[in-house]
Amino acid sequence: MSDLNKTIIIGRLTKDPELKHTPNGTSVASFSIANNRTYVSNGEKKEIVSFINCVAWGKTGEVITEYCKKGHRIGIEGKLQQRSWEAQDGSKRSAVEIVIDNFQFLEPKQSEHGLGAPVSSAPPQTDINPFADDEAF
Repeated sequence: MSDLNKTIIIGRLTKDPELKHTPNGTSVASFSIANNRTYVSNGEKKEIVSFINCVAWGKTGEVITEYCKKGHRIGIEGKLQQRSWEAQDGSKRSAVEIVIDNFQFLEPKQSEHGLGAPVSSAPPQTDINPFADDEAF
C-alpha cells in the first residue's frame, strides 16, 4: 500500500505561468503561488506568506497558462514532489514542488476599480469546488 501524498492549496500566482515543451512535445507549465496564513502571537495578528512552486503537465498546464496571469487566485490539488540535480558549479540542489492533478480558477487579483470578475472564459468545472471561501479560519 502506498503512502498518502495529497496537497490542496489556494493562492495567487506570483508571475505569469511559463509553458515549455519536452523534446517529445509534452507541455509543462511552471509557476509559483503565494499562500498567506495569519496567526496571533502575544495578542498581535501576524501574517506569513509561503511561496510554493507548482508544475502542471499536458492540457492542465496549457489551460492554466492560457487563463491565469500574475495575481490570479487559483485552487490547486496535487502531489508533493522533490527533485534533485547538480548545478553547473557542481553543487547539489533540490526543490520541492506541487505536481498539479486538479485545479479551480478563482477570482483574478483585485483591480484598482474593485474586485475583478471571475475568469469566465475558462472551461466549465463539473466537480464540486473544494476551495470554497465560506469557511471561517
